[in-house]
Amino acid sequence: MLRLKTKGRTGIALRSCPAPAARPVPVTLLAALLSTALFLLASAPLSAQATRSGGKIGPEAPVTYDNRYEVYGGVNLMNFQAGQDLPKRMNLGGGELAATYWLTGHLGVTGDYRYEAGTTPVFPSPGSTNPSRELVTMNIGMAGVQYRGPKNHYAAINYHAYAGVDSGVFHGPSDFNVGLYDNTIKPIAALGGSLDYNRSKNIAIRLQPDLILEHFGTETREFFSLSGGVIYRFGQR
Repeated sequence: MLRLKTKGRTGIALRSCPAPAARPVPVTLLAALLSTALFLLASAPLSAQATRSGGKIGPEAPVTYDNRYEVYGGVNLMNFQAGQDLPKRMNLGGGELAATYWLTGHLGVTGDYRYEAGTTPVFPSPGSTNPSRELVTMNIGMAGVQYRGPKNHYAAINYHAYAGVDSGVFHGPSDFNVGLYDNTIKPIAALGGSLDYNRSKNIAIRLQPDLILEHFGTETREFFSLSGGVIYRFGQR
């Protein structure tokens, strides 16, 4: 009887015991996985360079960044607020052209032109030809410096600071009292950088974000711009 009771209690204890929790991954396994990932990342450029001639990975000719001149052309997107008190911002789209003269391997001077156009919501007005939205255009001319930062055979990171003027056309002859700025010319600046992915020694693809500072109203306001296009490098420095 004592044995049966003991067996019964043991069976109950075994049935009420919860399932064992999942064991955590050993620290050594995590360290091994991390080491493998780091090794693959470090060996990726070497393997790409080794197969470049056969697999067409990266530019074939060495990229030396010894060019004297550089021209850039691309499309540009920018957000903006076309009136001091308008409740909503607008989106502008257009193009960008820039030319750089490299003084050294890292420092260059740049001239930059941008054209932007888009429609913005406005306050309703009986005298407006379009009471809901108005067309806004901008001609932006700037100049400044460009600094080439980290670079290798495949890509380069640049930093730039441009300043200039923005000629804004915000409304037609009869489109007043809708909350827009007057048609005028005001100072503007662009602070940002670019990532240049090399396709050859002379050609690269650029992605360029910018912080835009403008002063059409009573205060300086900040906006965002994004540009993408193609660079052509030429001339020996």
